[in-house]
Amino acid sequence: MITYNTAALLFPAISLIMLAYTNRFLALAALVRNLHAKYLEHHKGGVIKGQISNLRYRLKLLRHMQGMGVLSFIACILCMYGIYLENMLIAEISFALSLLFFTTSLVISFVEIQLSNKALELELSDMEEHPDPSLVQYIKKKIDPRKKPVDNQEK
Repeated sequence: MITYNTAALLFPAISLIMLAYTNRFLALAALVRNLHAKYLEHHKGGVIKGQISNLRYRLKLLRHMQGMGVLSFIACILCMYGIYLENMLIAEISFALSLLFFTTSLVISFVEIQLSNKALELELSDMEEHPDPSLVQYIKKKIDPRKKPVDNQEK
């Protein structure tokens, strides 16, 4: 049976994750501004264009992460309201939805973190002047470490 305590457990977790998402948004916004300044200063095509598409996709993921977090919060509030009304059907369904939205938000966050790491690798590869493997080559390398990544020179 779901009680106020059960539903209330989600409030601090959702609040903390929303705070973390807001911080990620602020960090991405700073990256976009810095990248824009770098673009205006240098007009470099390769790495900056890759970073722009990466940031655009990450911003889209962040919007979905935040949206799922908000929906989780709303569903949790509906659960509390269902408990208040002593309508366990509403409480149980909304609690399950809250957990589903929260899990979806975390999965999207995991994907965004992977892309964030890929962006940092792109920056590092530019400074090292080594070719950055494509995402497919990167995944193949991670799955089968025996295979050598394809260089741009072999293409």
